[in-house]
Amino acid sequence: MGAKRLITLLFLCSAASCVTAVYAQESEGIRRLRNPIDHLLDAEPFENGFWGVHIVDIESGRVLYARNAGKSFVPASNTKLYTTAAALDLLGPDYRFETGLYTDGMVDEEGVLHGNVIVRGGADPTLGGHYLSDSGDWDEDIDALVVFRNWADSLRAAGIRRITGDLIGDDDVIDDVPLGVNWSWDDETWYYSAQLGGLAFHDNVIHLYVDGRTPGMPANLTWEPLNTDYVQVINRTLTTEPGTGLKEGYQRQRGTNTIEVTTRVPAGASELEEITVENPTRYTVYVLRETLLQSGIAVTGDPVDVDALSIKPAYETPSYRRVAIHRSAPLPEIASLINKPSQNLYADLLMKMLGAALPQEDNDLDPGSAAMGIETAMSTFARAGVDTSAIRLVDGSGLSRLNLVAPEMTTALLSFMWTHPDTRVRDAFYDSLPVAGQSGSLKHRMRRGLATENMRGKTGTLTFASSLSGYVRAHDGRMLAFSIMSNHHISGSTGIRRIQDAIVELLAGFE
Repeated sequence: MGAKRLITLLFLCSAASCVTAVYAQESEGIRRLRNPIDHLLDAEPFENGFWGVHIVDIESGRVLYARNAGKSFVPASNTKLYTTAAALDLLGPDYRFETGLYTDGMVDEEGVLHGNVIVRGGADPTLGGHYLSDSGDWDEDIDALVVFRNWADSLRAAGIRRITGDLIGDDDVIDDVPLGVNWSWDDETWYYSAQLGGLAFHDNVIHLYVDGRTPGMPANLTWEPLNTDYVQVINRTLTTEPGTGLKEGYQRQRGTNTIEVTTRVPAGASELEEITVENPTRYTVYVLRETLLQSGIAVTGDPVDVDALSIKPAYETPSYRRVAIHRSAPLPEIASLINKPSQNLYADLLMKMLGAALPQEDNDLDPGSAAMGIETAMSTFARAGVDTSAIRLVDGSGLSRLNLVAPEMTTALLSFMWTHPDTRVRDAFYDSLPVAGQSGSLKHRMRRGLATENMRGKTGTLTFASSLSGYVRAHDGRMLAFSIMSNHHISGSTGIRRIQDAIVELLAGFE
C-alpha cells in the first residue's frame, strides 16, 4: 500500500471514528431525554387519549423528540401563535388600529349639530379594555371611558353642545359574522365567546358585580360601564349565611341583552363576572351616548348600528368632518394582550383585520372575514415551512374545534419566528408569550425549577384538548422549540398540565 493511500485511509478512519463518537454522544443524550418523556406520556391515566410532541434544536434543526408529530390535533389557544406570528410578520410592529369620530352636519352658532355623530370602527379590540400588556393581568381600575370622555372634549372643542341626529356605529371594516365557525352555543354568555365586530368596546362585555349583604335577601347587583341600561339584568340571586359556598348562575338569553342572575352568594362576599352583550357595535355607541350626556352634551337621536341604514356614511364628501381619531397601542402590545391572558376576542379581530388590511386576490372571500385573514396568513406559514395543504384554521383564537394543526407545524413556526430577519418582529413575538412562573396563563405553572422564568410559551385549553408550545433554553445554552398537544384525554386537565410541565423541565435540564 502506498504511503499516500495509507495516509488517506487513516484520515478517513479517524474522521469516521470522530463522527461515530459524536453520534453516539448525541444519541445517548437524546436517549436520556426520550426515555423519561416516554415514561410520562405512557402513564396509565392517559392511555385513552393521544399525545403529539415535537422538540427541535432551533439552531441545528435537529429533532430531539417526536411522537405523532405530523398528526393533526385540535390546538385550542395554540392557534393564537399562528395569528400573532402572521400579523407581526405581515402587518409589522408599527401597525396600530384606528377608530375615527366623525360628524355629518353643520354646527350652528348655538352649538347645535344638525346631523349625526359617527364612530368609524377599525376593529380595535382594545377600546375600553382592561388588560395590561406587560403582564397580561386584568385590571378593573383601568378607566374604560377615557376615550369617550376625550371624544366629548373633542366635540366641545368643535363647538358642539347638542346633537340632533343619531350616534351611528360603523363596523363595516370587517364582516358582520358575530361568532366563529363551530363555536359552542353554551359559551355565548361568557367573556371568552364575546361577539365579534368592526366596532368593539369594553371587551364586548359588562362587568357584573354580585354583593351579598343580608342573608335571605337578594344580592346587590351593579355593573360597569355606568350601570348601562343597554342590558336588562333580572335579579334572582339569594344571599346565604356567611361562610357558605358560592354557587354561580348567569345566563344571557340568546339574541338579547337580557341577563338572568341566579347566583347564591354568602353575606359579606362578592362576585365579579364578565357577561357578553348582543351587538357590540350598538353597545359601543349606546355607552358613548350615555357618556356624552354625563359630560353635558345633549343627544336627541338614538344609538344606531350602521347596518340599519339604507344609505351608508360617505366619509370623503365635504359634509363629513373627522373630529377625533383614537389609535391603539402598537401591534407588539396587542400581541402580548392576546398571548399572555389568551384573549380570544383580540385574536379573532386581529385575524379578521389581517384579511381586511391585506386581502388576497383570486378568491371570493369577504376581505374582512376570518377566512380571508387565514388565507392571508398562509404566506407566513408557507415561508415558515408549514405544509399549508395540511393545516386547517377557521378562527384566530382557537375556540373552534375545527382548527387542526400538527406539533411539527408549530415548532416550524416557532423556529421561523425565532430566526426572523426583522429582529423587531422576532422580539415582539417572543416577548408576547407568557413566562413560566411569572406572567399570563403560565403565572402559576413551573414556579420552581430550571424552567422558571426560562420557558416562554402558549397554553391551549378546551374540553378534552390541551396544548403547550413555546421556547425553552436548555442547560447547555441551546434554544429549543417544542410543541406538546393532547386530545381526547378524559383524565382531567390538571394531570395533562403536569405532564407538559415535567417535559419542559426535562428540556430545561437537557445538555
